[in-house]
Amino acid sequence: MPLTFRPLAVAAASLVALSLIGCGQANADKAFGEKVHAYLIEHPEVLVEMSAKLQEKQVAEKTKNAKGAITKYRQALENDPRDFVANPNGSITVVEFFDYRCGYCKLAAPQIVELIQKNPDVRFVFKDFVIFGHDSEVAARMVLGAKDQGKTIELHKRLMAEKSLDEAGVVRIAQQLGIDVAKARATGVSEATTQHLADTHALAEALAIEGTPAFLVGDQMIPGADMHALNLAIDQARAGKAKKV
Repeated sequence: MPLTFRPLAVAAASLVALSLIGCGQANADKAFGEKVHAYLIEHPEVLVEMSAKLQEKQVAEKTKNAKGAITKYRQALENDPRDFVANPNGSITVVEFFDYRCGYCKLAAPQIVELIQKNPDVRFVFKDFVIFGHDSEVAARMVLGAKDQGKTIELHKRLMAEKSLDEAGVVRIAQQLGIDVAKARATGVSEATTQHLADTHALAEALAIEGTPAFLVGDQMIPGADMHALNLAIDQARAGKAKKV
């Protein structure tokens, strides 16, 4: 009988030992966790530093991914014949994703106009990225529909200058500019224009553009209405071209 019970006794002893080790490890982990917590409470700057490092890493990763996507989709970004363009013969290309009801786009608009006027070497491509609802889409379709009437840039500037934009306002401004509204509307609601807007939206998603405005110059993406960063990117692109000459 003792031989029968001995294996059971050994097994039981082993379980007790493992339990004690587990308890000891758990206590050690708890003590270590408490020490770390206490240290971070006393030195909160460590958390700030960790957060900054994480953010820096995330920005670097996002920048790397953006550059790859820009290279992949450069032709669609810079040379889609369906887009409207200012200074079409410029040697430096800037692409803007915008929405006609975007407040920050409207704030940047006068500076964009000035930039285009003062820099004839900057080719400016406008991409209608409709994200603010029905009235934004109405405006985008009217502008794209009026492209063959030769007043797209002028209509774009007027719509951007309008603080509160709705469908009636879009029609009123188009009429003031002498645009054939019926013709522009017909073109604007065509399957071709619908596909154009869908393609622009898909392109923005592929580039991880989440808001407007967003600017692209070369391999750089400038989110938001940061005109200083935009002008700096243009200067860098210009300097890069000068070195190649």
